[in-house]
Amino acid sequence: MAKISVLLVDDHTIVRQGLRALLSAEPDLEVVGEADTGRQGVQLAQKLAPDVIVMDIAMPNLNGLEATRQIAREAPSSKVLILSSYGDDEYVEQLTEAGAAGYLVKQTAANDLIKAIHEVQQGNVFFSPSISRRLMDHYRRAFLSGRPVRMKGEHLTSRELEVLQLIAEGRPNKQIAGELSISIKTVEKHRQRVMNKLNVHDVAGLTRYAISKGIIERNVVHPLG
Repeated sequence: MAKISVLLVDDHTIVRQGLRALLSAEPDLEVVGEADTGRQGVQLAQKLAPDVIVMDIAMPNLNGLEATRQIAREAPSSKVLILSSYGDDEYVEQLTEAGAAGYLVKQTAANDLIKAIHEVQQGNVFFSPSISRRLMDHYRRAFLSGRPVRMKGEHLTSRELEVLQLIAEGRPNKQIAGELSISIKTVEKHRQRVMNKLNVHDVAGLTRYAISKGIIERNVVHPLG
């Protein structure tokens, strides 16, 4: 019987080591690769075509939200299972919209991760119990009140999220343009759209927003220049 292949995407080495040890103890699971940035995760997803990708959200050089979007588009046979410290409803909504098949909070993952991997590999969805309860409460309230089910939040395009993350990480426009293979003028247009959508009008504000939303971690921010 073929093993379920798993790709680990998390920027903390110790977390990946712990996950590998946990999954390697299961006879039907095989860790086929590791990545420490979202962009590397996308590349390995295309190269290895794993059955399941265990993905963190806050990572340098492409966060887990945008990486999930790209994997859903470019490696659709792989199921993305989010494993994150952030369990807010807004994160859950955006990640499921992006194509994630499941969402676990790290605090309870040890109890649920193996089951979650099997469920999403079979085409089902899986959420941590606390998230499942909140989702059910939300849908129930929306149904009873006749309101749309969709939760409200700021929604940036894929490219705008990439630009926002790189700005928040301290990259100058020229470097952003080079990394994304677009012109500096296009970077400036995306930057202005992001600021307008978020009603934030300086880099410090964008950085605070990115940290508060889990797009980047505080310790990855570095000075401009």
